[in-house]
Amino acid sequence: MHALCHKIAAIPCCGRTERRIFSTPCIPAIWPGSVANGKNPSHHLWKPATISAKATPMPSSTSMEPAADEVVVESPAHFRIYKSGRIERLNRPPILPAGLDEATGVTSKDVVLDAGTGLSARLYLPKLQEPSKKLPVLVYFHGGAFLLESADSATYHTYVNPLAAASGVLVVSVSYRLAPEHPLPAAYEDSWAGLQWAASAEDEWIAEHGDVARLFLAGDSAGANIVHDMLLRASANGGPRIEGAIMLHPWFGGNTPLEGEPESASAATAGLWTYACPGAVGGADDPRMNPLAPGAPPLVKLGCARMLVCAGKKDALYVRDRAYYEAVAASAWPGDVVWLESEGEEHVFFLPKPECENAKILTDRVVAFIAGA
Repeated sequence: MHALCHKIAAIPCCGRTERRIFSTPCIPAIWPGSVANGKNPSHHLWKPATISAKATPMPSSTSMEPAADEVVVESPAHFRIYKSGRIERLNRPPILPAGLDEATGVTSKDVVLDAGTGLSARLYLPKLQEPSKKLPVLVYFHGGAFLLESADSATYHTYVNPLAAASGVLVVSVSYRLAPEHPLPAAYEDSWAGLQWAASAEDEWIAEHGDVARLFLAGDSAGANIVHDMLLRASANGGPRIEGAIMLHPWFGGNTPLEGEPESASAATAGLWTYACPGAVGGADDPRMNPLAPGAPPLVKLGCARMLVCAGKKDALYVRDRAYYEAVAASAWPGDVVWLESEGEEHVFFLPKPECENAKILTDRVVAFIAGA
């Protein structure tokens, strides 16, 4: 989920007033996975159509009324969602095969975790300096607003490979089901199943080379949102024990903008959340989207020992991310939480600009966090 600019309007609809979010092409937005034809991601604008605050996606169908095929929300370089609930994903990044990455020495493989749902994961094993030494295990959840991306896309394969090499960890990158075809909580359920599978050490790589006593979670944007949910599930279900959680530019929101938060960011989150999670109670104040909402599970229940929260200073979600960090720090949660902000950077800048100085600083901080520094 990236910085999007909208304005709210009240319009009459069938004898009632209906709130809709009208897009205005004012703020550029970078989406994870906006690689087109192998080129680097670029700035795009959230443009046409509307998002109905009460819209409920319907299953895709090959036979539908013409009105059902009306575009209701569109990000021109990324996706179109139709009234029927059908989604067109545009300019998808290439899918890269698993195998040996010559540049980093990391070897990857794909594992199907549930043939019935299609849940899978891509595992990354760095070059072993000491074959007998066990490696920390990092479970990674990709971003994409719950609508886009996968573990095997170029966006994430090219990010996780060097991350595994630099940090010396065995990575399990989860490919969860996407909305709106599979509305939330499907992504959360898949992610939980992936985490439990990784912690069980059923896979031979994890059993032979992984140390599940040093288990870490990480994710960017919607993936960091998933990390929060996983921490609550781990606490409520008696484990697995998680050493640390890395929140990279987490996608959180709420029905009411926080002080200093662009109203456009709050509106965009509320609109997209409608499509990703049509059954949400309270809209964007659903505790899964707004961990600070009244009635949300107390942060003291976060099931990890340490946490790193990161944000870009120019990200429209910066205020929301900072509020989350401060709430965790002020809570009765007994763990240690640290904050890193990247000056002058937008949402998940480290994906399209991995070689920039701030991306290197961020990677170094993640590596140090995993090492316990």
